[in-house]
Amino acid sequence: MTTFSELGVPAVLTTALTGLGITTPFPIQAATLPDTLAGRDVLGRGRTGSGKTYAFVIPLVARLAAASRAARSGRPRALILAPTRELATQIEATLRPLADAAGLRTLVVFGGVGANPQIKALKAGVDVLVACPGRLDDHIRNGHAALDDVEITVLDEADHMADLGFLPVVRRLMSQTPARGQRLLFSATLDNGVDVLVQRFMRDPVTHHVDSAAQAPIEMDHHVLHVTHDDRFGVLVDLLAAPGRSVVFTRTKRRAKVLTRQLNAAGVPAVELHGNLAQNARNRNLSAFSDGTAGTLVATDIAARGIHVDDVALVIHADPPVEHKAYLHRSGRTARAGARGTVITLMTDDQQADVRDLTRKAGIRPTTRRTRPGDTLLAELAPGERTFAAPSAAVAMPAPVSDRDTDPDGAGDSRRRRGGRGRRPAGAGATPDARAKQSDAAAGGSRPARKSAGTPEGNPARSGQARSGQPRSGQAHSNGQARTAGAARGSGQARSRTGTPQQRPASAGGAAAFSARTGNRRSAR
Repeated sequence: MTTFSELGVPAVLTTALTGLGITTPFPIQAATLPDTLAGRDVLGRGRTGSGKTYAFVIPLVARLAAASRAARSGRPRALILAPTRELATQIEATLRPLADAAGLRTLVVFGGVGANPQIKALKAGVDVLVACPGRLDDHIRNGHAALDDVEITVLDEADHMADLGFLPVVRRLMSQTPARGQRLLFSATLDNGVDVLVQRFMRDPVTHHVDSAAQAPIEMDHHVLHVTHDDRFGVLVDLLAAPGRSVVFTRTKRRAKVLTRQLNAAGVPAVELHGNLAQNARNRNLSAFSDGTAGTLVATDIAARGIHVDDVALVIHADPPVEHKAYLHRSGRTARAGARGTVITLMTDDQQADVRDLTRKAGIRPTTRRTRPGDTLLAELAPGERTFAAPSAAVAMPAPVSDRDTDPDGAGDSRRRRGGRGRRPAGAGATPDARAKQSDAAAGGSRPARKSAGTPEGNPARSGQARSGQPRSGQAHSNGQARTAGAARGSGQARSRTGTPQQRPASAGGAAAFSARTGNRRSAR
């Protein structure tokens, strides 16, 4: 079996990787490292969980360390561009241990937070700058940064940057880097205008397609549960009360907020993740999910790209996505790094045609069965004793909400920036910190008209920027090459949910309330 040393990775970095529990290269790393370490331009594609972040972080650090020259004030030596704050933060967290081992300084820069700490750090000099395009462009326009010293430029998730409309600013930034520099582009897919970047900025790139981004991993089991509107929440509670971590996807921010409150009221500890949360709330919630304080993360497509937490055994599409790519990238939160995972889509009568078309385009053949709360099938899909935490008396049931009464993640934020009414940000949360080891993020987006996965750096947020301000945690990562393989649900090693165990029917608590609210679908106004 090939080792990092045999691929040409310096001893100081192999030692650092071993300290992180990473000893064997993933296929995307084994394929690209010989070329990237040699200074070639590389175009790499791999599906979510394939290990793309280390594929560009390792050669970047190795080549900068070999050059051994100090960074000048405001002039980084390497640039990594990422489309969202969450992904930029996790890339920097993946990079930091290797950079520390090589004596390099790192900085992450994005919008929605104060600019002064970033300006100060840039002035002090930084070797590797991880940035979202908009804020970096602002710093350059204001004279706080320049890209004429950049030796290596990396574009991560270039297809998603195209989805978010960042291509003009990305082209502007790339044109300011030296033409002789090395350029690496890694993405789950190579469409949506990515070819424009390749043709203009990459010199005879070596292309590596390790696996198909349009196919689900073979370690992933797919199921469609045909339920009635009245039974939908009861089935969800039954599944989520089993041991282990689960991610539940909704189509809108409002639905994520409502469902999180209802799950907590039903005794299932859950936290939310969507674009209406400030950055510190997102961090707290991700940390609560990664450390086991809450076993369920209810999220919009903000979590479909770049977010990794160890041992996510179950992904549930409470609202089936519109696009098959979104299905694949949502589902990619489980079955990472070779671990097995289960993906469940809840389908009502009126969704049958859409779900059938979705799975066909995604290239999967799910097992479809009818079910109700308490069905033995649910215990087969999510094994283990059901436990419930005592519901908090402070949790108030939310106002009625339909599947279409609010915008998908991201649209409401832009409406607020234009001065419209917009919805008030939800400030719920419970704990953060994501320390990344293996990074990757896959393309996604629920509704084609208003795509959003992750948070573009221009949205309001509060977070640290420089290395000293980055949260650290051993649980949340941006990819799947973790220290230990994730235990599958029901293996006997899954962590039990916190809270006081109480036996009661899965459909108790908020089930009836959810059914009453969601059973009445009404059109958007």
